Amino acid sequence: MNLLTLTRRTLLAAATSTLALGALTLSAQAQTPEGVLIVGQIAEPKSLDPAAVTAVNDFRILVNLYEGLVRYKPGTLEVEPGLAESWEISEDGTEYTFKLREGVMFHDGTPFNAEAVKFNFDRMLKEDHPYHDTGPFPLAFFFGSVEETSVVDDYTVKFKLNGPYAPFLSNLAYPTGLLVSPAAVEANGADFGRSPAGTGPFKFAEWRSNEAVVIEKNPDYWGDPAGTEAVVFRPITDANTRVAEMLAGGIDMMVEVPPTALSQFEGDGFKVVEQAGPHVWFLILNAKEGPFADKKVRQAANYAINKEALVNDVLEGTADVAAGPTPPAFAWAYNEALDPYPYDPEKAKALLAEAGAEGAELTFFVTEGGSGMLDPVAMGTAIQADLAAVGFDVKIETYEWNTFLGEVNPGLEGKADMAEMAWMTNDPDTLPYLALRSEAWPDKGGFNSGYYSNPEVDKLLEEARVATDQDMRADLYKKMQTIVQEDAPWVFVANWKQNAVTSDRVENFSLEPSFLLQLQDVVKN
Repeated sequence: MNLLTLTRRTLLAAATSTLALGALTLSAQAQTPEGVLIVGQIAEPKSLDPAAVTAVNDFRILVNLYEGLVRYKPGTLEVEPGLAESWEISEDGTEYTFKLREGVMFHDGTPFNAEAVKFNFDRMLKEDHPYHDTGPFPLAFFFGSVEETSVVDDYTVKFKLNGPYAPFLSNLAYPTGLLVSPAAVEANGADFGRSPAGTGPFKFAEWRSNEAVVIEKNPDYWGDPAGTEAVVFRPITDANTRVAEMLAGGIDMMVEVPPTALSQFEGDGFKVVEQAGPHVWFLILNAKEGPFADKKVRQAANYAINKEALVNDVLEGTADVAAGPTPPAFAWAYNEALDPYPYDPEKAKALLAEAGAEGAELTFFVTEGGSGMLDPVAMGTAIQADLAAVGFDVKIETYEWNTFLGEVNPGLEGKADMAEMAWMTNDPDTLPYLALRSEAWPDKGGFNSGYYSNPEVDKLLEEARVATDQDMRADLYKKMQTIVQEDAPWVFVANWKQNAVTSDRVENFSLEPSFLLQLQDVVKN
């Protein structure tokens, strides 16, 4: 089947073929057309506006539509030029000047230039900007150090920071730094996330809610052309259904394969891809109210949960037990002196007795799936049993991923005592700064949904993000990890080794440490 003969509607019909057809032993060749890559996503995207979303699930689509000033070098978290050809940093670390590529066009035919860069950052950061109301922009935190973005000339832009900020380039490479067409924002306003326009190797074609997002090869792309004519992202929230679709040939690729399903893709017909990266799976504990306001009870939860059993039995060895808030993938900043909390239910019971919290009732938010959440229902059930064994009375409430985020991100106060969460980050600053500082409580715009607060941790994180010497930054992060592990605002559970599976018709695909899906070079036979 030639893609060029397909209408978008026909393409979507092919992409959303039912599992029943697959079960009738139709081959993958018969089901999916050549040149069209069909990806099974873990959830429906919330928006296609990169400044307005936080989930890796959404970012996996967006990095193929948009580009930033810089990007991650393939296979690493190192920064290399993107839409900026080069940059200079002032001696005091407070000014970054970027020289932009010339001749680049947004998908709507408008030019990419310094004014477009200024528009993007002013839209996120300036409340008086005419299009600031197209937000909210939950990760504008990443660029909170920017005092001013100024146009030097058509292809030179300068950022003035309020002080040295070590993660600035790394944050620019993160999807929040992807650049959108100002004209498209002006034309669509708050609906821009449904009518996106960037500069990437693919351009937006169609979004049918709960069915598919379709992106097509950008014929006017400034760089090397995409290897496929189109990519279709299908939201399939149930992991077992994604696996069944993959086996039946209804999709060509799926990410975050359940550990128990990996063995089904051994042998001919499929390729399993794995890649370590900066991931941490944890339980947010409500330190503001209820049982977990007491550090001893938070520590008890860490001792009560058999994390070795979780990673070996539930996750089938696809993860390692986490020792603290920083993933070991950030080797230079990771505190190797810390050991994970051991499984010690007797110690947990003793701590609960000291705190007078025997029989404490807990409400536990669990998600059906989501970015980096691994096998959240099975993990939640095992955690519930471990906590019950030491005397907690745990009630689980389960939510679909986007609904779950809507409950957890605004904070757990008045709703829950604990919640599952996973983060995949680009810099050792990101997660603790956004989710452990006192100034990152949800009412202040952060993701510290459990309301943890420790002035020493705040001080260490503030110092680390302005330190220009990496060894000094590393020392500060290691001290932070020691304090946070002792305070136990979270239960530190797992660091995951990400995976994906493709059909043998897919070539040139590799996973990235960033957990993003870079599909420009992928070929679908």
